[in-house]
Amino acid sequence: MTPASARLPLPAPLAVLLLAFALAPAATAAVAAATTAPDPRAAVAQAPAPVPPIDAPSPASAGPRLDGCLDGLRATALAAGVPAATWDEHTRGRRRDDSVLQALDHQPEFRTPIWDYLAGLVDAERIADGRARLAEHADLLARLERESGVDAATIVAVWGVESDYGRVFGRKPLLDALATLSCHGRRQAFFRGELFALLKLIGRGDLQAEGLVGSWAGAFGHTQFMPSTYARIAVDGDGDGRRDLVGSIPDALASTANYLRKAGWRSGQAWGHEVRLPAGGALPATGRTQRRPLSSWRAAGIVRIDGGALPADDRPAALLLPAGRAGPAFLVFRNYDAIFSYNAAESYALAIALLSDALRGAPGLQAAWPTDDPGLSRAERRELQTLLAARGHDIGEIDGLLGERSRTAIRLEQARLGREADGRAGQSLLLALREGR
Repeated sequence: MTPASARLPLPAPLAVLLLAFALAPAATAAVAAATTAPDPRAAVAQAPAPVPPIDAPSPASAGPRLDGCLDGLRATALAAGVPAATWDEHTRGRRRDDSVLQALDHQPEFRTPIWDYLAGLVDAERIADGRARLAEHADLLARLERESGVDAATIVAVWGVESDYGRVFGRKPLLDALATLSCHGRRQAFFRGELFALLKLIGRGDLQAEGLVGSWAGAFGHTQFMPSTYARIAVDGDGDGRRDLVGSIPDALASTANYLRKAGWRSGQAWGHEVRLPAGGALPATGRTQRRPLSSWRAAGIVRIDGGALPADDRPAALLLPAGRAGPAFLVFRNYDAIFSYNAAESYALAIALLSDALRGAPGLQAAWPTDDPGLSRAERRELQTLLAARGHDIGEIDGLLGERSRTAIRLEQARLGREADGRAGQSLLLALREGR
């Protein structure tokens, strides 16, 4: 999970790793929770599951060495607690990776239509896999639920969105990425803190540096913690004396539960509900930070879309309209804020919330998104890639990761069909290629 502090305030209704396309984003209480338990991914949006991860540069394309910059940081790093031997061993010979600097300004949670983002993250495959993980780790999850109060479905939903249940950790060599961001681009001070935190984790034996990869922004492991959050929040879930969120599923899931608990999770409460708006008329102010007592929303005519009753108490709640009044509406509570703090993008938080509902057996969204061209699931993205390859396009591996080669092919096909060549993969293009047009 890439931290909110590193994210740019880009436009939304997505306000969604690095996996949504890899298939692959307050109230004072929320602010306090974020202060207590900052976004585990710590700074720049990476949604470990919404946009294809950027490949590590080949040695031939690597930028100049960073030795001069890193030599200048050595004293500061040692003063921050990085062991001298660890610093010298793991910073020598690092080279600039320009791809992470490019990624700094492109965050999928804020750029992707929400119906595309959710189509790839809350799909049949991820739901089925999540249910299998719930069964496989039932004893562990039951223990974590007792200890933290966070329910098993939410823990597993975070795991599913962040790394596709451990399948996709990211492709960037972490030390190269953080060294580059510490020496170039915006927010260098922030990334230097993350680099120092990572090296301290390596120095104390929690992690092995060899083969350590993650997102371009430095998030890594099963549930994509940033190094500073790892140092502060991670726990030893398997009792071996180490906190290994890369090699230990118990450590990773226990740490995720601990993060949400510290972010203010309230046991036994829902994150929120899909709701139906009253026909016509003005609504009170909407948005996650516009909290009002439940009685106020009931008085405004807000009801659950499934016919169930809203909670009878008067807890604070906010109304979310991520695609405007024409799309699905959600009344959200404190637990939604805890999820949001994990990676501060509305689309991301909704992906976790909706996937957790699906893992509990809920039927999914009942209102439709306001589009005539819905997004594609991961299976449909692979089908689209197969059809593009059959037409002679070089798209690389058929993997559901719609990277630049796939998007170039999509633009060419859109132009051939007389459509706007925007590179977006939707149902209408898939149908056209299925029909041989």
